[in-house]
Amino acid sequence: MNLKPGQTITCTVQSVPATEDARQTIQRLMRRDPAAKRALKNGQRLRAQRMRIKTRGGRPWHVREKVGKVVHAREGHSWTMTFTPDLERDLASVEKYLEIKPA
Repeated sequence: MNLKPGQTITCTVQSVPATEDARQTIQRLMRRDPAAKRALKNGQRLRAQRMRIKTRGGRPWHVREKVGKVVHAREGHSWTMTFTPDLERDLASVEKYLEIKPA
C-alpha cells in the first residue's frame, strides 16, 4: 500500500472474512465512513431521548436500548474514509479481503 496521511481512500469488501477478528476489524474500519458516523451519532441521540428511567432500590435506574448495527462486512459493500497512519496495521491485516484504492 502506498497511501499518504490525509488521503481519501475507498475500500470494498472482496470476500467475507474467514475469522471473527477480521470481520470485526473491517466493521471498525467501515464505521469511519462519514455516513456511518452520522447514523451512529443520530442513533445515540435518539436512544438518549427514548431512555426510560425506572426506580430500582429507591434510586433512578436508566434502561438503555441496545445499539443498532449500521455496518456489515458483506461482499460488495464499499465505504470511503480518510487514511491516517494509525490505520496502516489494521488495513494490512485485512487487505486480502479488501480492495483499497484512492478515492
